[in-house]
Amino acid sequence: MDSYYTATAKSKVIYDKLQSDIDTDICIIGGGFTGISSALHLVNLGYKVVVLEANQPGYGASGRNGGHVGIGQRVDQFYLEKKFGWHKAKTLWDMSIEAVDTVKNLINEHSIECNLKHGDIHFAHKKSLCSDLQEEVEHLNKHYNFSGTYIERDCLQDYIGTDVFYGGVIENHSCHLHPLKYLQGLTLAATKAGVKVYGESLVSEYNSSPTLVKTEFGSVRCDHLIIACNGYIKNLEPKINGYIMPINNFVIATERLDEKLAKTIIPLDTSMSDTRFVINYWKLSGDNRLIFGGGENYTKRFPKDIKRFVQRYMLKIYPQLATVAVEYGWGGTLAITLNRLPHFGCLSNNVWFMQGYSGHGIAASTLAGKLVSEAISGDPSRFNVISGLPTLKFPGGTLLRWPGMVAGMLYYTLRDRF
Repeated sequence: MDSYYTATAKSKVIYDKLQSDIDTDICIIGGGFTGISSALHLVNLGYKVVVLEANQPGYGASGRNGGHVGIGQRVDQFYLEKKFGWHKAKTLWDMSIEAVDTVKNLINEHSIECNLKHGDIHFAHKKSLCSDLQEEVEHLNKHYNFSGTYIERDCLQDYIGTDVFYGGVIENHSCHLHPLKYLQGLTLAATKAGVKVYGESLVSEYNSSPTLVKTEFGSVRCDHLIIACNGYIKNLEPKINGYIMPINNFVIATERLDEKLAKTIIPLDTSMSDTRFVINYWKLSGDNRLIFGGGENYTKRFPKDIKRFVQRYMLKIYPQLATVAVEYGWGGTLAITLNRLPHFGCLSNNVWFMQGYSGHGIAASTLAGKLVSEAISGDPSRFNVISGLPTLKFPGGTLLRWPGMVAGMLYYTLRDRF
């Protein structure tokens, strides 16, 4: 899909489709962050790896998202402590830190040019939420070695060029980047290490005993299979499809802003987001465009005018950008789970899956590849930390989950407003 990312990505490599029957150690379905990270980590352990992508690597959410690489899980530590106890909550926190560090390390190790920048600020969109943010920062600083700082409202002008927020939290461990450049850099690193990547190779079905993966013009026989499709899984594997809900999110990119305006709206060049349930998230690109994400829908159709659809959310935060042109607008599909925690597991002893990142995909999916490589090579302990998290199917299964989701999102949207 046309986007700012596709327009500015340097790599023009087209991966050929699979047109023969081949054998390998590991076959991976999906050429996004999960699949490519898995491939890179596994090939570095000495495995023969094949990746099958229905389109081209980065076609899905990995090449369309907002580019934020954040610490923490999609739910807060208070929830995790209450649900699982402090020790498991701490383990999940540490994994989130490792996930961000893994992204940074891969970028450094493979010299990936992806406009990497550092820091993130999370803003309270209602006054009533400020005490919650303050309490959370104090708790994280005390128990999780967190170095974030709460920002009082009268100091916000030093961090953002708007007066619509009531407080915020700034921390410098998170980062942000050009996600498609990052994905393409990972893919290039994987292929240089020996991974065979095939594009335009939609998987029609697979058998698990023996493990045989079929496409229109070829097949892959393998010892292990990794399903890394996330929101684009459709009907490939009904056993796991019902645990996620595909939703659509939308992003715009403005024209290039002059240096003074860019410095005014985001003085520290951090990524930013707010406390809304359907969150707004934004950042400056490497060439000083505002990349702004806002709004969702839960159908198979995107809005007719994505630029206008998202621009209205942007102008509520930055009304001074009313005359700034929006040059790109695009959307993509991600997958959420009911409890907003990732859904990992293993089917038939050698069929692995990782999905349901719920908006924390860049860091979590990169780490997922590392964890599954550990599991396949004989140490599943850390993979099992995630796969052992309780996950429920959406009520009504894949056919009836949509109406319930719409009703639930309407409720939370109303809570955002009042």
